[in-house]
Amino acid sequence: MTEGPWLASFGTGIELQPADDDLVRTTDTSSTSHRLSGSACWFSSLPLTQVDLPCRTQVSAQPTSRRIRLRKITDADRDAATALLVTEFSGSEKSFWFSAFEKLAKHRTPVGLPRYGYLMETEEGEVVGLVLMISSAAAIGTASTARCNLSSWCIAREYRWFAYSFISRILKNHDLIYVNISPSPHTLPLIQMHGFQSFCMGQFCALTLPFISWHTAEVQVIAADAAPSLKFEASERELLQTHAECGCLSIWCMTSDGAHPFVFRYRLLKGFIPYAQLIYCRSIEELVRFAKPIGRFLARRGRLFIMLDANGPIPGLVGIYCGDSSAKFYRGPSPPRLGDLAYTETALFGV
Repeated sequence: MTEGPWLASFGTGIELQPADDDLVRTTDTSSTSHRLSGSACWFSSLPLTQVDLPCRTQVSAQPTSRRIRLRKITDADRDAATALLVTEFSGSEKSFWFSAFEKLAKHRTPVGLPRYGYLMETEEGEVVGLVLMISSAAAIGTASTARCNLSSWCIAREYRWFAYSFISRILKNHDLIYVNISPSPHTLPLIQMHGFQSFCMGQFCALTLPFISWHTAEVQVIAADAAPSLKFEASERELLQTHAECGCLSIWCMTSDGAHPFVFRYRLLKGFIPYAQLIYCRSIEELVRFAKPIGRFLARRGRLFIMLDANGPIPGLVGIYCGDSSAKFYRGPSPPRLGDLAYTETALFGV
C-alpha cells in the first residue's frame, strides 16, 4: 500500500499521532457535516489526480486498512456527490444541490482552479467525502487575487479520521488567501488548527425606514439590467448581472461622478422579518455615502434594514452593532475586506 506524500508528516492514517486524537474528538461529533468557506486557492502545482490515502473504515484497536483517493469533482460525479450531500446535510434536498452544481458549471472559473471542488473516493468508486469550491477573482486593495470559497464540506462518519488530512491537502499553498465565512461551531477547533484567524466578528444592522421619504435628484438608483449612462467598470456590470441571475438584488447608484455598484440578497430574520444582506460594494465608505437613497429604495420594497459584516459600530449609519454574530475567518497573507461576499456560497447559493 502506498502512502500519500502529504500524510508523511503525521503518519499513515492507521497509526495517528497523539495530536490527531484531539482531532478525532473534534470531528467525530453527532453532526454529520461541516461547512467551510475560503478565498484564493491555487492547485495548478498539486498532483491531486493520483493521490492514494490509506484509510481505516472504523475506530478500533485493530482497524481495517483501505485506500481512498483525493481528486477533482467532474461532471460524472454530480449525482454521487449530490447523494452524499443530501445524506450528510440533514434536511437539504436534491434540488438545492442540483441547482448549486448548475451554478458552478456556468460560473467562470479562473484557469488552474477546480470547477466544482474535490472529493474522496474508495477503491470501489464510492464517494465518501467532498468539498465544493467557488473560485473567482477579487480585489485586495489595488491588487487582484484569485479567490476560492470552500463550501459544504462533508465526510462520511467512518472516514472522518481524514478530516484534518483532507483539508490539509487543500490548504497546502501558504501563499494563498482562504476564507471561511460560515463555520459551524464544532469545526472552529479544526480550522484554527489550520491557522485561520478572524477578520469579521459581528454584524451591523442598518435601518432603512428613516429614509423611506427621503429624496434627491442628485442620486438615481437603477436596476442592474439597465446599462448605466455614466462611467462604470465592465467587470462590475458582469458581477451585478451574474448575481442578479442567482437571485440577488443588483443596483447602480448614479451620480455625477459615475455609477456605483451594490449587490444585496433578500433574507428573512426568524423566518418572517424581511431585510437585505449586503453582498458587494466597493467599500463600506460608499455604502455610508449612499445610505439614504439605498435605504429609501429598500424600505419602499419592504426591507426594514440592511445587515452587513462589521467589527463595530459604523459611523454614518443608523442602527446597532451585534458582536459575536456570524464570525468569519481567513488564512493567508492579507485579510479580505468587509463588504465583499461576491461569488461566495452566500451570494450564489443563498446559504
